[in-house]
Amino acid sequence: MTGGAVLGDNDDNTYLADFRNRLGVPGIIDVHTHFMPDPVMRKVWAYFDSAGPLTARTWPIAYRDDEQVRLKTLRGFGVRAFSSLVYPHKPEMAAWLNEWTAEFAERTPDCLHTATFYPEPSAESYVEVALERGARLFKVHIQVGRFHPGDSLLDPVWGMIQDAGVPVLIHCGSGPVAGEFTGPEPVAALLQRFPRLQLIVAHMGAPEYTEFLDLAERYPDVRLDTTMTFTDFFEAEDPFPASERGRLHAFADRIMFGSDFPNIPYTYGHAVYALERLDLGDDWLRKVCYQNAADLFGIE
Repeated sequence: MTGGAVLGDNDDNTYLADFRNRLGVPGIIDVHTHFMPDPVMRKVWAYFDSAGPLTARTWPIAYRDDEQVRLKTLRGFGVRAFSSLVYPHKPEMAAWLNEWTAEFAERTPDCLHTATFYPEPSAESYVEVALERGARLFKVHIQVGRFHPGDSLLDPVWGMIQDAGVPVLIHCGSGPVAGEFTGPEPVAALLQRFPRLQLIVAHMGAPEYTEFLDLAERYPDVRLDTTMTFTDFFEAEDPFPASERGRLHAFADRIMFGSDFPNIPYTYGHAVYALERLDLGDDWLRKVCYQNAADLFGIE
């Protein structure tokens, strides 16, 4: 289970079915998956193929396939609920992406209706529309978007989202490559102004694991997702510090499983196995892989 298995590998499916049965959970909830308009997804894949400056190394896509095949694959792994994370890299893109994700959620009932935004004058309007249409999760990618989360154009957006209590999954750590606005400081400044934001820090905040755990300690509505963390791929470059292992227990109620499916360079089973081999116990795994997200999103 260290990678290398092919798409649809029966060993992967068998391991994941056994994992769910052992924990006694009805499925896995994956808060960090990507479903996008087909042209956008293919451009993302092409970027990974080129080992662009934001990836910094070879990054083969393990689950490159048509949308319906990817949905079947994810459900075959026992994933009961998942997200359709999209993110704009320029102005006048977010509203169009939100329209697509709203339609995708309507035809994909096990997908958490996801939306996004970008610092631009129209952001307040289209975020309000997304909330009215039932968005349950927002995605913000500070590294790709190259903007400060405290940009004044986003003040009304953060205020609306805070009041609505809708979580925001934010890629704000400096991995795999640091950006001008990545790292804990911009997020700390944002939380000082909007302390009730329900932020989910992607990738456990890699590589600034300690600093983002510190923020979670200060702000009870800050959570973290496990996306790619603890896998062989991440451990080779940005290993989770052994000194912080004890804090994983302390934050057992605020850590949620994420995979980055389909854009991962190893099998889905390895992402789950990477958590199991931490040896933190079945109760911790049950919370991280199912219960915490079920509670947050009201999944029966």
